[in-house]
Amino acid sequence: MEISDLREKIDRIDFELLKLIQTRMEIALKTKKFKADVVDSKREEEVLNRVVSHSKVLGLMSPEFTEHLFSKIMEESKQLQAKGYRLVGFQGEHGAFSEVAARKYDLELVYIPCVEFADVFEGVEEGYLDLGIVPVENSLGGAITQVNELLIETPLKIISEVKIPVHHYLLTLPETDYREIRVVYSHPQALTQCRNFLTRNHLEAQPYYDTAGAARMLSMERPKATAAIASELCGEIYDLEIIKENIEDHEENKTRFLVLSKCDLDEPGTKCSIIFSAAHRAGSLFAVLKIFAEAGINLTRIESMPNREDPGNYYFFLDFEGDVRDENIKQVLAAVVQHTIMYKFLGCYKEELSI
Repeated sequence: MEISDLREKIDRIDFELLKLIQTRMEIALKTKKFKADVVDSKREEEVLNRVVSHSKVLGLMSPEFTEHLFSKIMEESKQLQAKGYRLVGFQGEHGAFSEVAARKYDLELVYIPCVEFADVFEGVEEGYLDLGIVPVENSLGGAITQVNELLIETPLKIISEVKIPVHHYLLTLPETDYREIRVVYSHPQALTQCRNFLTRNHLEAQPYYDTAGAARMLSMERPKATAAIASELCGEIYDLEIIKENIEDHEENKTRFLVLSKCDLDEPGTKCSIIFSAAHRAGSLFAVLKIFAEAGINLTRIESMPNREDPGNYYFFLDFEGDVRDENIKQVLAAVVQHTIMYKFLGCYKEELSI
């Protein structure tokens, strides 16, 4: 082992320390939602006593250094809490395409990773996240079933949509020779969307739970002759090198995301979303769709999903052009209520026309 090897290890540890501190700050911002004041002297004293005690057990660092270090971390945490940042939750690790969409929506937000889609919904409902962003449909994979189920079950409102092209990047460790790459990790859907590239280059596809998770694993575990397929943002976050960009088989791969809030958007919109169920008899769905046709309202999306609690019946997800404040739209929705056995208005928001 040479000094360069030791310095490389130190660099990696520094990188991991920075990410861990970032995660601590994100959690601190979430805790701010549950307390009235930024300053909590009792809690700060508890933290310092605990870390100083651990420092004494470890033995190498002095208690004074540990206390100073964590005092500075908590000071920065309090300053961030005082700024009143708005938090948006997304499913996946940092660098996920949902975070890419969240950054496109608003660069002033703080982006909070969540393990599951349900965690995003719960975080917004409980109030420790101001907003949530979730994918609702992909141009190749279709509707995201779990998200649609959660839209039925929860009271959250849609306040915006974000559409992004899904471009996949081949990422490796900076020290990796691209000619030595043999194995590629990513989410199964991403591996499928890059099948031609992988086959052409004789690369072994290894499924992983998340595209960004694969990039994070590569950065932390540093396996030899290995790459990950993920977003360009993952390359920046995890200090990985882009070997090849836009390796997806289909250029038209796009995903539509919904921005969720506890409250309706208090401004005019150009698109509305609803969920409904019609009676299980001939012509019931046609009767609902006829209302929109006769009113001259353009439908932009219609999806169906079986009702698990009522086999044989379906939920229908409908997007249409218009502002819920318009009298024509109000009358149409009032008529829809009369022709359905279940109806839920999801929100009125501005349609994103271009990608």
